[in-house]
Amino acid sequence: MSTPTTASRERPLRVLFLNENLGGHATMHRAIKATIAEQPQVVATFVDVPPRGLVRRIAGAGIPPLDRLDLDFAALRSQLAVSFVARRILRELTGAYDLLHVYTQHAALLSAEAIGSTPAIVSTDATGEQVSRLLPYRLPTRWTPLQHRVRAPLEHRVYDSATLVVGKSDWCLNSLRNDYDMPEQKLRRIPFGVVVPPPVPRTPTSSGRPEITFVGTTLARKGGDRLLRVYRDRLAHKADVNLVTREDVPAQPGVHVFRDLAPGDPRLVEILSRTAVLAFPTEMDTFGYAALEAMAMGVPVVGTKLHALPEIVVHGTSGLLVAPDDRELGDALERLLDDEALRARMGEAARRRVVDRFDARNTTAQLVDVIFEAYERYRPYAPTGS
Repeated sequence: MSTPTTASRERPLRVLFLNENLGGHATMHRAIKATIAEQPQVVATFVDVPPRGLVRRIAGAGIPPLDRLDLDFAALRSQLAVSFVARRILRELTGAYDLLHVYTQHAALLSAEAIGSTPAIVSTDATGEQVSRLLPYRLPTRWTPLQHRVRAPLEHRVYDSATLVVGKSDWCLNSLRNDYDMPEQKLRRIPFGVVVPPPVPRTPTSSGRPEITFVGTTLARKGGDRLLRVYRDRLAHKADVNLVTREDVPAQPGVHVFRDLAPGDPRLVEILSRTAVLAFPTEMDTFGYAALEAMAMGVPVVGTKLHALPEIVVHGTSGLLVAPDDRELGDALERLLDDEALRARMGEAARRRVVDRFDARNTTAQLVDVIFEAYERYRPYAPTGS
């Protein structure tokens, strides 16, 4: 990475952060907002694509029976609807910024020209090729790659028009290199982190039993259903479970459901302060902010060895990584529930790892360096063949 010159920092750069604001994306941008003030060389404006209204819900709705085959292009239609709104926002803000940061590429599928007309960074946690297999509401089918082939040319134009492309993990960067032929000199890695809270004392549980916590908007592909099966079969006699989810879960002994917690809710801090272990048996998360937030509070994580999670949780040190399998999940949770000293050691290691690698103060500083690098490197976008 080239080092920004002193001249390029003689005045603050006006940076527009355009965020599609889905899931962990909100957590990421909340952390950037909280730490960007420590970087006076940047004046940041944050604009979230508004939540889905009726028109966008219709645009992304499944079409029976094509939805069972993943042949209705619902995900692509939803992404295009987001990008249409994002394009309108960018047009309204033309001239109001010196550099554009877009997260993720799906918010920019219809805005390659706007991205190419200014210094711009496109950041992402996963490529379209990766995301196409990780939808929360359906499993991939033999037709899933067709949707990606239709979307890929639009995604390529976004990456080509950007000055620099940032991946949050090596898992993501490998796809950018291998699936999209992105040149190495255009790629950067920033593991956008979380705000690390002061050390929080562990809080005793009201029942006197250890608590397992799960955080996930949906249950099925986030692993919540698997956790409940394992809990009923193996763990109900020795622990309680906290489910932080939007789904309606039937009442059952030992299971506490929290359906109204939004990202950043202080009640999550209270829940994590008494949590023995975070269960994160997800099959679809590309990065894992729930894991980072728990680790920052000294909570060990049992997660799946999928996607970027092994870059966050060090197996055997800050938690345990398992296959998406009931037996392996149960074995790992039992091991930690039965060994308080092991939980304490892994919890301490988990917090150290977040402080060392995922502290938002440091990752935001890295981003500012990349912002100035992109500002210096910018060349107007010219489509191939022009």
